[in-house]
Amino acid sequence: MSNPQQLRYSKEHEWLSATEDGVATVGITEHAANALGDVVFAQLPAVGDTVAAGESCGELESTKSVSDLYAPVSGEIVAANQDVVDDPSLVNSAPFEGGWLFKVRISDEPGDLLSADEYTAFTAG
Repeated sequence: MSNPQQLRYSKEHEWLSATEDGVATVGITEHAANALGDVVFAQLPAVGDTVAAGESCGELESTKSVSDLYAPVSGEIVAANQDVVDDPSLVNSAPFEGGWLFKVRISDEPGDLLSADEYTAFTAG
């Protein structure tokens, strides 16, 4: 399992892309997708919602369990991935590509986001 080097990661297993005009893309990691099992439902934050770093902002339901989705940064939701709502299995098949979850205009970024290498070490336990 490889974690793309250009992304940053939270200890809640979300990834965050580099910002483009202050907007970053968020998804869950391959590690989290594998742990969840087959995702069958996604509840994502709505465009215009304000999220706070570390707080729940949606949920993913799999054949095994329901898991909260956490915001890795604070800001305003500017896009939610309707493709994932329509086909939640994208979270499993392409967690770093088509399975992204939402885009957020960042107002505050915590200092505890991990690099790819740090996240790999974190998940290795």
